[in-house]
Amino acid sequence: MLKLEGVTVRYGDKTVVDNVHLTVEPGQWLMLCGPNGAGKSTLVNAVARGVQYGGNISFMGRDIKSMKPAELARNVGVLTQSNMVSYAFTVEEVVTMGRYAHARGFLSRTDEEGPAHVEAAIKATGLSDIRHQNMLTLSGGEMQRAFLAQVFAQGSPLLILDEPVNHLDLVFQKQIFSLIVQWLKTPGRAVISVVHDLSLARKYGTHALLLHEGRAVAQGETADVLTRRNLERVYHMDVYAWMRDMLSRWEDRGEAAARIGGQ
Repeated sequence: MLKLEGVTVRYGDKTVVDNVHLTVEPGQWLMLCGPNGAGKSTLVNAVARGVQYGGNISFMGRDIKSMKPAELARNVGVLTQSNMVSYAFTVEEVVTMGRYAHARGFLSRTDEEGPAHVEAAIKATGLSDIRHQNMLTLSGGEMQRAFLAQVFAQGSPLLILDEPVNHLDLVFQKQIFSLIVQWLKTPGRAVISVVHDLSLARKYGTHALLLHEGRAVAQGETADVLTRRNLERVYHMDVYAWMRDMLSRWEDRGEAAARIGGQ
């Protein structure tokens, strides 16, 4: 579905993404992992044509540079961690904006399939009860669900998520990722996510790309990429020991006592 060949991004003399090769196939959920400054967000911005890059990026065999913006939007949907609303749009109006790439001609309202896609997206994200509510009155989790519905309505087979739950509490993190799991079950779809939380990457990712200082350290199936050795190499700490120590703080006291007594 998506292929990156030698993708490089430079800002002046600084190389932020360095010669990255990558493929994404339908059905995959690819997690982009790595510490701050690794080049994760810059790499997905290149796919969305938000930054200039060297190398080649192709979607379904076509160079994305040959695609007009509307065509690219019909194929690649993007959800970021911060979405600003400065006007009193309703939830339904925001979701409907996801159909702009399907309108025929300048300011055209012709989009026969649009209402069905909007309705399905609102239903899938559980927004039916608040579809007419002012976006400015929503909680952070509700607002992010509305923007997720917007990219669902867009109908793009490839979804890019740039830390979409980074500022949300645990309940809303689970909601958003569970919705994406359901969305991905439809054949012909794929997801790329930028994540800092390695637990989310391990739970939801089918594949992963581990970046460090703009370079690919490892890529492939998630369990083969997020190994103890690879993570220690890029984070300069024993991530596995840290995660297990954190998990032990949540162990039920009764279970812990029984375990210790049985040793």
